[in-house]
Amino acid sequence: MKMIFIQAVAAAAVLLSCPLPARSQLHGHGGAVRAIAISPDGKTAVSGSFDTSAIRWSLQHDTALQVLRFHDSAVNAVAFLPDGRIATGGADARIAIWKPGEPQPQIVLQGHTAPIVGLAVSPDGATLASASWDRTARLWPLAGGAPRVLNGNRQNVNAVAFMPDNSAVVTAGYDATLRIWPLARNASPIVTTLPTPLNAAVIAPDREIITAGADGSVYFLSANGERLGSVRVGETPIIALAISPDGATIAAAGVRGSVSIIDRAGRKLERTLVGPGLPVWSVAFFPDNQTLLTGGADRIIRRWDAATGDPIGAVAVGGPTDPLAAYAGDPGAQVFRACVACHTLKPDEGNRAGPTLAGLFGRRIATLPGYNFSPALKKLDIVWTPETVSKLFELGPAVYTPGTKMPQQTIGSAQDRAALVRFLDRATR
Repeated sequence: MKMIFIQAVAAAAVLLSCPLPARSQLHGHGGAVRAIAISPDGKTAVSGSFDTSAIRWSLQHDTALQVLRFHDSAVNAVAFLPDGRIATGGADARIAIWKPGEPQPQIVLQGHTAPIVGLAVSPDGATLASASWDRTARLWPLAGGAPRVLNGNRQNVNAVAFMPDNSAVVTAGYDATLRIWPLARNASPIVTTLPTPLNAAVIAPDREIITAGADGSVYFLSANGERLGSVRVGETPIIALAISPDGATIAAAGVRGSVSIIDRAGRKLERTLVGPGLPVWSVAFFPDNQTLLTGGADRIIRRWDAATGDPIGAVAVGGPTDPLAAYAGDPGAQVFRACVACHTLKPDEGNRAGPTLAGLFGRRIATLPGYNFSPALKKLDIVWTPETVSKLFELGPAVYTPGTKMPQQTIGSAQDRAALVRFLDRATR
């Protein structure tokens, strides 16, 4: 599936721009910011986007140092290796490893058969772990050699993280399982089933596991998979988690555009960071345990003071970057915010990661001219109507439209599904 590229002129402007005042927002991506990582010294960041690029940033000068172009679809995951190299994982099922300043990847790792959505580096720096929608995670020896494949999930593997003592790797899956895989090769995983499909996982320095997903709750588990507690932060899915380096604070980002700050020891929601209302796809803590970077559907990387809840720099709300500003107050538009990163509503807005929804109702699936649909979708006998769109989100894309590259999510509330259908009927005519 082809994505929208940042125009060459725009990319050149980013790279050649003069340094901005420190602590401003970072602009440069042409699509939603899907992933963020910060270097251990806090001086550099890397971001991945639906626009198929990754950008390496100077956090001291708030300028782009390099635009990394290799993947032919969304860059869903990024990570810093201990030696300063960068790993990027894409919806094209490939992992690229980059030396800073080099125009092409030094190494390309292939083996997954579906989008890669998570990357993690082992504490000893010897192994790179990847999570994929092919229902596996893989452990890649960075010195070379075949990866170890972790099989067992019945749905997408959405997140992967290493135990700080390098004893195990943890995966979180859309099948609602949290799996703890001992790194001793012959050991079986510990499997804990939670009440909801899981989208994200992080691990504290004391080995406590934190995970979250579709039901808007953050769950805490022991290193042996025992449930220790939970914190409810909202009614909508949590799609990204970050933990401060000292393990004291959790940041949980969601599709409604807010980020919940949680005191881990007290199991308490401390405050909510409210941005422009668009989905926040990625979040990362600085080494100072207090400053956050967030990236979302508005293509902007923002800084926050997690201790106060204040944005560092202005936050535009309802401005020209918000494609749903004209639909303020429409409950269906609020449900659609989870979709706005990938789909436009008007014919003149074109395609994004997904096809435009302009003229949706009455159109047969996978027939919109000018969009490269998955071959599996072209074989389906579905015409988009209010009933079929509602069924798509009742069952989930992976079930209703097998073979799709659309992110898997369901809308459990019949009222919310009906509101979404009414909104689409109004907005896509």
